[in-house]
Amino acid sequence: MSRPPFQFTIGSELQRLIAAVGPADEAAMQRARQRQAQLTKPAGSLGALEEISIRLAGVFGTPQPHPRGMAVIVAAGDHGVVAEGVSAYPPEVTPAMVANFLAETPWGRGGAAVNALARAVGARVYLADVGVDAELPAHPGLLGTKVRRGTRNLRREAALTRPETEAAILAGAALAVRAINEGADLLIPGELGIGNTTSASALTARMLGADVKNVTGRGTGIDDAALERKRQVVSDALARQGSDAADPLGVLADLGGLEIACMLGVMLRAAALRRAVVLDGFVEGSAALVGVALAPALRDFLFAAGECAETGHAAQLAHLGLTPLFRLGLRLGEGTGGVLAAPLLLSAAAALREMRTFAEASVPETGER
Repeated sequence: MSRPPFQFTIGSELQRLIAAVGPADEAAMQRARQRQAQLTKPAGSLGALEEISIRLAGVFGTPQPHPRGMAVIVAAGDHGVVAEGVSAYPPEVTPAMVANFLAETPWGRGGAAVNALARAVGARVYLADVGVDAELPAHPGLLGTKVRRGTRNLRREAALTRPETEAAILAGAALAVRAINEGADLLIPGELGIGNTTSASALTARMLGADVKNVTGRGTGIDDAALERKRQVVSDALARQGSDAADPLGVLADLGGLEIACMLGVMLRAAALRRAVVLDGFVEGSAALVGVALAPALRDFLFAAGECAETGHAAQLAHLGLTPLFRLGLRLGEGTGGVLAAPLLLSAAAALREMRTFAEASVPETGER
């Protein structure tokens, strides 16, 4: 008996969001490239910062971009697949870490790594419960966007329904609007949720047609036996044939997570509103794969922070055509890498915007620069 065809339906609100993502401003990039060539420095001497500044000109539609605020939006959600023993930590860690994000410390609210790093660079942190498998107490620092209490076990059935997936995406889009309205020009999607690298591995394998072993790593630091179990779980999920890469939203529903869908919404809305998106690591990369498949122009607004230590991240970045800014061996998540990278983007824009040209500085141009 033949299986029924996949349904490639997308709700009208999400369709409008996807359609709103247009390409970078090529004219602004060309003018920025011309300005970059006239700045008082040897050509190419600022390395990767020069191309970043040109890309930022395309994002913001001006040859002298002036991005300001930085915001990391951390989406929290749990995964039913944790029941398969794919993580070194139990699911109870997710709500406990939410409490840590909200804790009052001598240095300000939040005791997690991304809180500390964000304070160091002046970024604002938003925390959203989009799918934690617990009833969390109300807190002024916790944004209530819960779609459901965790996903279903993707090894055995689709993790989410399509309506649940779209609801999580649109919740992320609303969070992006809030962050932008409160001054953010650089948006950093982040995540919190035990089991999410298993989901990200399955998404990446399906979207890239990659071998499971090449995109499934140790996540929270599991041992060899658990890694083999995790790879088998991902293989079993793919073997269900519950989705097709030609239907990216269906893949996200089948194999994804609520926090992954939420981060996708952040990316799409940020791009639609012509803001830069700074990608952290592997889980964020899985959301970006789906996003670029839905809206190819989204790629123009994505900036890779670093290549993380998780297996498969390099393959994601290669597919997205993104060059990482650093390789620090990070694999924490939370948006930590993105927070570290955001000041580099601000610095790249400042150099393009504020440096004087040779003509402006009355500096003679002689010889090869």
